[in-house]
Amino acid sequence: MHKTEFRVGFVGIGRMGANMARRLHDHGYSLTIVFDKNPATMTSLSEELGCGTATSPAEVAQCSNTVITVVSDDQAMRDIFKPDSPDSLLAHAENCLFINCATNTPAVHIEVESLVEQHRGQSLEACMASSITQAREGTLYLMCGGKPEAFQRAEPLLQSMSAALRHIGHAGEAAKVKALVNMVMNINTAGLAEGLGLGEALGFNLAMLQEVFAQTGAASRVLETDGDDMANRDHECYFSAAHAAKDSGIAVDLGKQEGLSLPLATATLEQYRRLVKQGKGDLDKSAIAELTFRGRG
Repeated sequence: MHKTEFRVGFVGIGRMGANMARRLHDHGYSLTIVFDKNPATMTSLSEELGCGTATSPAEVAQCSNTVITVVSDDQAMRDIFKPDSPDSLLAHAENCLFINCATNTPAVHIEVESLVEQHRGQSLEACMASSITQAREGTLYLMCGGKPEAFQRAEPLLQSMSAALRHIGHAGEAAKVKALVNMVMNINTAGLAEGLGLGEALGFNLAMLQEVFAQTGAASRVLETDGDDMANRDHECYFSAAHAAKDSGIAVDLGKQEGLSLPLATATLEQYRRLVKQGKGDLDKSAIAELTFRGRG
C-alpha cells in the first residue's frame, strides 16, 4: 500500500501510542480516529492532530483500514477483540489490518490473529524494543509476527515508525523474542542497580564508577540509559517498573513451559514485583535501584 492509501486509527494512546500517532501525522499519513479509556487523553490528541474521537474500538475499525493497538496487557487485548461484542474491533474487521504493538503473551497474539482472520481481516504483531523518544522520532526497533502478506501490507507504514524492522515469523514468535529481549534487559538493570548500590556503600564516586564500567565487561546499554538516573534518583518513566514486571513474568512462564530453570530472571521478576507492591510501578525501571542503594528502600 502507498502512504496515501492508509487510513489509520489508534486504540490506546498513552505515552507510546500518542507519540506513534504524532510521528505518522508528521509523515503525512491520514489519521482517522483515536480511542482510549481516558476521555481527556482522546480529546487532547484529537485536537492536536485534527482527527476524530471514538466511543468504542468498533468505531475505530469502522472508520479505518489500518488500526494500531497499543494496550497494556493480555486482558486489555482480549477486551478490544472480544467476539460478539458490538464495541469490539471485530465488529468491523473485514478487510482491516490490525497492527498490535503491545507486549502480550504469545498465546494472545495467536488468539487475536485467529479471531481477526475468522472475521476476514488481517493481524500483525509489531513488538517494540524501544521507548517513548524513539516512538516520537520514528526510530523504533520493531519485531513482527504474522502472515507474510500482513507484514507486506503493513511494511510501508512500519518503516515510517522504525529505524529497523524485522519479520520474525508466524504469530506469537515476535512476542517470544520481545520477552527474551526484555528479560535480559531487566536482568542487566537489576545487576547495574546492585553494582552501583554496592559501589556507593563502599564510598566510591558513582560518576567514576560508571566510567570504569563503560570501559570494561560491566558495560551495557542499560548503563548508558539508566546509570545516571539510578545515581540521581531520577526515575521519570520511559519504561515502567510495572511493565518490566509483566515482561519478565512472560519470559519466566515461557521458561517453565520449556522446563528450564531461569534463576536470574526469576530473581529480577521478584524485585520488580516488590517495586509494584510498594506502589512504585509507574516509575521507570531504573527505580529498581531504590531497592538496592543503602538508605533508600
